[in-house]
Amino acid sequence: MTRIKRGYIARRRRTKIRLFASSFRGAHSRLSRTITQQKIRALVSAHRDRGRQKRDFRRLWITRINAVSRDNKLYYSYSRLINNLYKRRLLLNRKILAQIAILNRNCLYMISNEIIK
Repeated sequence: MTRIKRGYIARRRRTKIRLFASSFRGAHSRLSRTITQQKIRALVSAHRDRGRQKRDFRRLWITRINAVSRDNKLYYSYSRLINNLYKRRLLLNRKILAQIAILNRNCLYMISNEIIK
């Protein structure tokens, strides 16, 4: 019987996975089995941390707004500010409010004065 050479499909799959893990250190970028394990682990971490990133940024924005709103010119807390925004139907999300609070505090003071009136 003549010798039958293996196809290229498995090799193509492994090289594709190897390209994904080329920046990993040690055996995590050299051995096929550990490469596949590390790829699964990396994708799980990326999926988990996308949700965590959204939570962390929301916490950061809330902290920034609260710090500026408790400053000398505003006499109420973050929760009252957001509550008054909803009552007045001003559609500003927390990200935009945090940017306003950092870059232009006077604008936030103007917004809060308009809410109070």
